[in-house]
Amino acid sequence: MRLVIAAAVALLTSCAQGGAGGCADVVAAAAVAVGEGVRFDVTVASADEGWEKYADLWEVRALDGTVLGERVLAHPHVDEQPFTRSAVIEVPGDVDRVEVLARDSVEGFCGSSWVVDLP
Repeated sequence: MRLVIAAAVALLTSCAQGGAGGCADVVAAAAVAVGEGVRFDVTVASADEGWEKYADLWEVRALDGTVLGERVLAHPHVDEQPFTRSAVIEVPGDVDRVEVLARDSVEGFCGSSWVVDLP
C-alpha cells in the first residue's frame, strides 16, 4: 500500500513539475467555438529552468498529424506551474478531434498530449 501511495505522489509531483526527463506535458485542454475559429485554452506543466530550458510552444494537430496551429510561449514559467495560455486557431470543418502537444526548448515534443473533441 505504501508503495502505491508513494508512486502516486511521485507521479503527481512529476506532472506538476513537468514530465519525465524534463518534458513539457499538456495536463488540460479545452476548445470553444469563436467566430471563424476555435479558442484553445491549454494548461502545460513543465520543468522550466529559465531561458536555457522552458516550454516554448504548444500546437494543435489533426489526428493524422497535420499541424493546424500553434501558440508560441514567449518566456519561461519557472514560478507559474502549471500555467494556461490560449489561442484562436482556424480548424477545417471536417476535423472533429485534435491532439494538443507542448514542446520543451531542449527536449522537444516528448511529454503527454491531450485529445480534444471540438465544439
